[in-house]
Amino acid sequence: MKIESVTLHRIRMELVSPFVTSYGAYVDRETIIVQVVNSDGNIGWGECVAFATPWYTEETVQGAWHMLQQFLIPPLLEQEIRHPNELTSLWSGIKRNSMAKAGVEMAVWDAYAKHQHKPLYQLIGGVRDEIKVGVAIGLQPTIEHYCQLIDQYLQQGYERIKVKIKPGRDLSLIAELRERYPQLPLMADANSAYTLANLNDLKQLDPYHLMMIEQPLAADDIIDHAKLQSNLNTPICLDESILHAEDVRKAIQLGSCKVVNVKLGRVGGWNEALRIHKLCLDHNVPLWCGGMLETGIGRAHNMALATLAGFTIPGDISASSRYWYRDIIMPEVSVDKGSVRLPDKPGIGFEVDEQYIASLTLDKLMMR
Repeated sequence: MKIESVTLHRIRMELVSPFVTSYGAYVDRETIIVQVVNSDGNIGWGECVAFATPWYTEETVQGAWHMLQQFLIPPLLEQEIRHPNELTSLWSGIKRNSMAKAGVEMAVWDAYAKHQHKPLYQLIGGVRDEIKVGVAIGLQPTIEHYCQLIDQYLQQGYERIKVKIKPGRDLSLIAELRERYPQLPLMADANSAYTLANLNDLKQLDPYHLMMIEQPLAADDIIDHAKLQSNLNTPICLDESILHAEDVRKAIQLGSCKVVNVKLGRVGGWNEALRIHKLCLDHNVPLWCGGMLETGIGRAHNMALATLAGFTIPGDISASSRYWYRDIIMPEVSVDKGSVRLPDKPGIGFEVDEQYIASLTLDKLMMR
């Protein structure tokens, strides 16, 4: 399969409501849509999920654009590939920049699935065509705001709720939510807002039977998480700390977590995500698919990921309308009774609204 061209679309989309984390609030989403065309004329779509600012990882939209243009796309256009897994060796001399790599890799996998006339989820070994989904809620000003949103999402059928926490906005919030929703599958995401100095504070969350606490400590830590997990009954889920399958191996060996979150952008794309899946499956470590405020293109790839056997926890794969007034795929992703059904068309299975993308575009670059 020869990639004939790669087009980058740098777009900005307005969020339906601000998304607030311990790092700040976001009212819109700037992202890079990657479009590849292979020698058969198949078009593949991917998404580089770096943010405009380096709050989640060190990557940014501007930096990713440079990496894509100067380092990642040129060797792809020069070489014929038999399978998308060859991209790992193709880029072996380029360190990190996982989100930039993932954006291209997703698009190549989509084009390859279309070349094979198969839905992407079937090509990667998915075992289901319908997935259970959850939803994440950013920091809210009052408990009533949380309850209003939770009631709304439960009515829409979401199977579990994730809330953001940080020091000073954790124990009282979780206690109040658990009192109002005693049976709710509830988890907390800290986005690295804590240190081991907060160990006793985090232990106080144990009685509230959370599904997990996601990434409580530093983004580059595995060792301190092991100490924290040994003192908590609540499972720790690692997110930012997991960049490669090797990180998972070390975390399992050290006892740093009991759950692993996989985001295609964070781990560099499909090839590494599939390695992580096999490793966790072999060690009976449950997985779930996280979200990065993706457009429908990134969301479609997440849906395919969540069909793998090891993904047993509902992921952050909410309906398009959860974030966007209008999505860039047709039809938009919808949730029915807590589930999302995978399309049976080749590749990611959705049509991409190129005209709408054009109206959102801040910059565009085609490379041949």
